[in-house]
Amino acid sequence: MRGASRWQIYLPLALYLLFTLVPFYWMLVFALRPRGSTSIVPWPITFEHFDTVWNGMGFAVFFQNSLLVGIASLIATTVVALAGGYALARYSFRGKGAFMVGMLCTQFIPGALMIIPLFEIFRTLSLTNSLWSLVVAETVFQLPLSLILISGFIRNIPQELEQAAWVDGCGRLRGFLAIVLPLLRPALVAVGSFAFIHSWNNFLFALMFINDQEKFTVPVGLAYNLGENSVDFGALAAGGVVAALPVVIVFAFIQRYLVQGMSAGAVKG
Repeated sequence: MRGASRWQIYLPLALYLLFTLVPFYWMLVFALRPRGSTSIVPWPITFEHFDTVWNGMGFAVFFQNSLLVGIASLIATTVVALAGGYALARYSFRGKGAFMVGMLCTQFIPGALMIIPLFEIFRTLSLTNSLWSLVVAETVFQLPLSLILISGFIRNIPQELEQAAWVDGCGRLRGFLAIVLPLLRPALVAVGSFAFIHSWNNFLFALMFINDQEKFTVPVGLAYNLGENSVDFGALAAGGVVAALPVVIVFAFIQRYLVQGMSAGAVKG
């Protein structure tokens, strides 16, 4: 920011970090301090709450279910968005504009409004109380935005590069795999990461479509372990730390790819 001193930049950032990081600090305090302690510093550090959550409450099963749903949704969303995004970016067809507007409009529809229709569809397909119902629902809701993002990235790749590959004897598929796909790495990482994080954090679909406790995902498992008359805050905080860890790791991993993608889209020629 031109003309601004350092404290005018760092002070608002420090206040924002304080506001966002204090809740995470308290979660770590509850997760790491001994049972019955009221200290604001987790000392001596104990991992009994993590053991209680992971082994006593079956959190390992919930974590595995969320991981399977997240990875399957990531793969399905990325593959379909890649094929559809290429078609939207490289082909012209009747109704293309209306199709794009329709995809944008779907982003205004809350997932809660689709619970009953989705439940009826999954009941007809015998997918209720199955992790596949979560994969299908997550993929469908993530596709519109993913298609738009992928098609935008492909439009920024000069089509002359593909045409040069065609002249050299490559077909459209081989040219796409050799020329376009390597340049789409930032977009694919971003789209796949968003799909994984959304499916990992989704609570509503897992709550409504899954009945068997052995198939619960992490958000539903955390809510299930809330007692009716009492709450084990230490165990709940430990479960929150474990649930947040994959999301933090994924966001830390995709930062440089997001910057690469925006930089690539801003360069012409």
